[in-house]
Amino acid sequence: MNESGTHSHFMQIALEQAKLAESLGEVPVGALIVKDGEIIAAAHNQPIGLHDPSAHAEIQAIRKAAKILGNYRLVDCTLYVTLEPCVMCTGAIQHARIAQLVYGAKDPKTGACGSVVNLMTEDKLNHHTAVIAGVLAEPCGDMLSQFFKRRRKN
Repeated sequence: MNESGTHSHFMQIALEQAKLAESLGEVPVGALIVKDGEIIAAAHNQPIGLHDPSAHAEIQAIRKAAKILGNYRLVDCTLYVTLEPCVMCTGAIQHARIAQLVYGAKDPKTGACGSVVNLMTEDKLNHHTAVIAGVLAEPCGDMLSQFFKRRRKN
C-alpha cells in the first residue's frame, strides 16, 4: 500500500471512531495514534459524557498511547484525526512530540493547523509536527455537517 493509501486506510478507521462518538451524542470526531504501521491507540470525542472539556478525540488518543508506550513523548508516531485540531489539541500534539499529523476536514472556526491559525509552523515554538491535510476530507466533513444539521433541526 502506498503512503496515500495508508493514510486513507487509517483515516477510515478514525471515521469509525467518529461514528462511535456520534452514537453517544458527541460531536463525531475520531482519532488514532499509529507507530511503525500499527494502531496503538484509538479514541473519539467524549467531552459531554466525561464532563471534561479536554476529552477531545486527539487528547484521548494521546493519553492512551502515552500509557501504552510508557512515555509522554510519542516520537515517531502519527496522529490521524477526522477534523483539524483546535489550539488545545495542537498544543498537546506538539508537547507529545508527535512526528506527523494527518487530518481530514478543515475547521474554519477553531482549526489551529492552518484554517484560523497555524501553530504547527509558528517559529517561536520549538517543535513542529509535519501536517498532511485533507485525507478523506469529504466524508469527514460530511459526517460533521450532517450531525450539526440534525442537531439544529431538533
